Amino acid sequence: MSDASQTEQAPRKRRLRKRWLIGLACLFVVAGAAYGAYWYFIARFSVATDDAYVHGNQVSLMPRVTGTVTRIDVDDTDYVARGQPVVHLDETDARVALEQAEANLAQTVRQVSQLYAQAEQQQAVIDQREATLAQAHRDYQRASQLYQKRSIAEERYQQAETDWLNAKADLEAARSALDALQTQTRGTDPAHHPRVQAAAAEMRRAWLDLTRTTIVAPVGGHVAKRSVQLGQQVAPGDPMMAIVPLDQIWVEANFKETDLTRVRIDQPVTVTADFYGGDVVYHGRVEALSAGTGSAFELLPPQNATGNWIKVVQRVPVRIRLDPDELAAHPLRIGLSLTASIDVHDIDGASLTRRAPQDPRYQTHTYRYDDAALDERIDTIIRHNLGETPAADAAKE
Repeated sequence: MSDASQTEQAPRKRRLRKRWLIGLACLFVVAGAAYGAYWYFIARFSVATDDAYVHGNQVSLMPRVTGTVTRIDVDDTDYVARGQPVVHLDETDARVALEQAEANLAQTVRQVSQLYAQAEQQQAVIDQREATLAQAHRDYQRASQLYQKRSIAEERYQQAETDWLNAKADLEAARSALDALQTQTRGTDPAHHPRVQAAAAEMRRAWLDLTRTTIVAPVGGHVAKRSVQLGQQVAPGDPMMAIVPLDQIWVEANFKETDLTRVRIDQPVTVTADFYGGDVVYHGRVEALSAGTGSAFELLPPQNATGNWIKVVQRVPVRIRLDPDELAAHPLRIGLSLTASIDVHDIDGASLTRRAPQDPRYQTHTYRYDDAALDERIDTIIRHNLGETPAADAAKE
C-alpha cells in the first residue's frame, strides 16, 4: 500500500472513531435519561427488599388436666378441623371423680334437707317449752302465795322458783338453737342452698375434667412438632404438638430504615415467593410498621456507647397482609423467603397504628361445652334426694 493511500485512510478512521465515540456517548446519555425518567416516574415510588419471610400463628396444644395418653389421632403434616379430637387421655380417674361428686351432691342434698326438718322440729320444741314455762310460772306464783301464808315449806317454794327459772332458760336455749338453724336456711330453699350449689359446682368440675380428657383442636390447620407419645403422663402446660392455621399467616418484611420515609399503612404491596418463583405474584397491603427495629427486641440489645462504634443501617419489620383468595390458591408455609415491593405513591396514610382493635383478632369457641345434659342430671339428683320423684310430683298434682 502506498503512502498516499495510507494518508487518505487515516482521516477516515479518525472520523469513524469519532462517530463511534459520539454514538456511545449518546447511548449513555439516552440510557441515563431513561433510567432518570424511570426513577422519577416509577422507581422513587417503590421500595423493595428480599429480606422478607412468612410468619403465622403456631397454636400450641396442651392438656388441661393430668392424665395418661391412650390414643393419638393425628401426626405431623396431617390436617385437622376445628373441634376435631386429636389426643385422648385415660378416663378412669376422671369417671371415678365424677361418680364421687354425684354421690357427694346427693348426700349434701339430704343433709340440707335435715336442716329444714330440724328447724321445724325445733319450733315444736319451743312451743312445748313455752307451755312448760307458763306452767312453771303459775306453779311459782302459787307457791309464792302459799309461802307468804306459811302454808308450805321454804324448800318447796325455792324448788318452784328454780323450776320456773330453768324453764325460762330452756326456752331461751331452744330459741337460740332455732335462730342458728334459721341462719343456715333463711332466704333459700333446699334445692338452692349454698351447700347444695357448692356440691353441684364440684360435680360440674368433675364433669369438665372428664370432658377434657379428650383434647380437641382449637383451630383448623396442619399438625407440626408433635412430641406427645402413647403412655406418656401429661400435665397442664405440657406442649404436645402445634397446629399451624395456614389461613392465618402474614408477611414480615425487614426494610432498611432509610427506605421507610414514605411507607404508610394500607399502601399496596406485591410479593413473590422463592417457593413458587416469579410466576406467582401475591397482592397485599401494609398492615403496620413495627414499634422498633429488629435488633431492639433481641434478648441482648446492642450497646453502642463504645469508642469503636460503627454505624450500621438498621432494619424495621413491616407487617403485610395478603389477599386471602390468592393464599388459598397458592398456600404459603411459615418461614418461606419472599421478596416484597411497596408502592409509595400515596403517602396520606399514617405510619403507625393509632386505633385499638374493635373486634378480636383471633378467637375460638371450641371450649364452649353444651352442658344442658349435665344441668338435667344435677336437677334430677337434687329432686330425687328431696323426694320430688315423678311419682311424688304426680301425687301432688
